[in-house]
Amino acid sequence: MSINVAVTGLHAADNPAPGIGVIRSLRHPEGWDGKIIGLAYDVLDTGVYDDGLLDHVYMIPYPNQGSKYILERVLYINAEVGIDVLIPTLDSELTTFQQLEPELNQHGIFLFIPESKITNKISKVYLAEFCEKENISYPKTRVIKDPGELKEAVEDIGFPLMLKGVFYEAYTCNNHMEVLNHFDRIKLKWGLPIILQEKLDAEEFDICCVGDDDGNLMGAVPIRKTRLTDKGKAWAAVTLRNSDLMEISKKVLKKLKWKGPCEVEILQDTKTKEYNLIEINPRFPAWIFLCTGADQNLPRMVVDLAMGKTVEPLEPAKSGVCFVRHATDLVCPLEYIEKLTTIGELHYSTTKN
Repeated sequence: MSINVAVTGLHAADNPAPGIGVIRSLRHPEGWDGKIIGLAYDVLDTGVYDDGLLDHVYMIPYPNQGSKYILERVLYINAEVGIDVLIPTLDSELTTFQQLEPELNQHGIFLFIPESKITNKISKVYLAEFCEKENISYPKTRVIKDPGELKEAVEDIGFPLMLKGVFYEAYTCNNHMEVLNHFDRIKLKWGLPIILQEKLDAEEFDICCVGDDDGNLMGAVPIRKTRLTDKGKAWAAVTLRNSDLMEISKKVLKKLKWKGPCEVEILQDTKTKEYNLIEINPRFPAWIFLCTGADQNLPRMVVDLAMGKTVEPLEPAKSGVCFVRHATDLVCPLEYIEKLTTIGELHYSTTKN
């Protein structure tokens, strides 16, 4: 059966979104039977111009413009080219698609994402409460809902500490001046609350997971990051087999009854060897194509689950598979940008004829 899949998160710069890795996974290794439709928020989302990845590109409204307008746009796209499965890949848009999911289902557009009551539990604001309840280790954390709370929270946690936005961005702070600078920057960009967290001397591990409707772990790929950007994003990593990481991931997904993809971030204290859960990101990570390279094509699994197919848990991923992110120049005719700017859509099958 030919299945058309729409994917968001197409910008792949120094802080890449996951959409391109998801699309590469869908097309791996022998291609894709249906159409791949890119949903872009900006005409300069870089993945839009990666030749061969997409069949169609459509501009859609930003999530903060209102779910009504996104729904109208997605239904228009569905009428034009047909969408069977939609994979949102950005934290900031998930709430909107959770709200729209019932109506999208009525039009034959299916998603495989967790309910909002579940994602609320693992937001950076409430994750410490979840860990406390489920007896999962985590770093000391303070949630700042008012700037007047900042000084006391800094004194409580001590230096060094991590300062995190509720959606994106995290900075290491070693003194009060750095705290104030990064606090103001994140507050201006993302608003409050802002999270302060103890910075552990630890090794970081990430696990990309997919849970079924009941939170059973269907696939998981643990990695150790070997190169980071200045924003703390993985620029190189290697897959590994670690039973402790798998057990933690299995426990977390089952306790939450997590449905769909997520990225579990864990720190292992170098002194105590204790594992600490620091984040659960409710979508595929930007390094998702590494999972496919390690024999776990999790995006294809999510498409199958969204379509209601029976899916069996995957065999453990290969260990010792590495990725190194590569920056390249994408060249395209000005006509592509003009079409996205003026009519908000681009059809590669037409432009290549």
